[in-house]
Amino acid sequence: MVIDQEGNQLGTMSSYDAINIAYENDLDLLCVAPQAKPPVCKILDYGKYRFEAQKKAKEAKKNQQVTEMKAIRLSPVIDTHDFETKLKQVRKWLEGSSRVKIDMRFRGRMMTRQEVGLKIMHEFIDALSDIANVDKEPKLDGNIMSCVLIPKKK
Repeated sequence: MVIDQEGNQLGTMSSYDAINIAYENDLDLLCVAPQAKPPVCKILDYGKYRFEAQKKAKEAKKNQQVTEMKAIRLSPVIDTHDFETKLKQVRKWLEGSSRVKIDMRFRGRMMTRQEVGLKIMHEFIDALSDIANVDKEPKLDGNIMSCVLIPKKK
């Protein structure tokens, strides 16, 4: 099946005839649907076609929003000043519309007191509840408890 440059169907023909028609019009023959029965080919200017395809891809990429994932590590024995400093940094990241992964590592005997770490994790989440939602609840994986925060929609 051959389609000309204006979009009119020229009908089913051999590939040799289609190539000759394209050559006479000083254009190219592009197979747009090779799996179709019969295969669909189009007569067009391939350079112009490629340029427009690249232009569309560039425009789609420009309109695409990429969210960045930032990570911060807490400790179950964190001091108040360190807690506030990390809270301030995470607040800045969330206002910049980044996702934030909060990790808390339990080392040695700290594994026996996971409730202390969970309490600190919940305090951290509650302090950010005005600008963030919890995407993934705090969960222990090995010796690391982690959760993910996403910024609230404006």
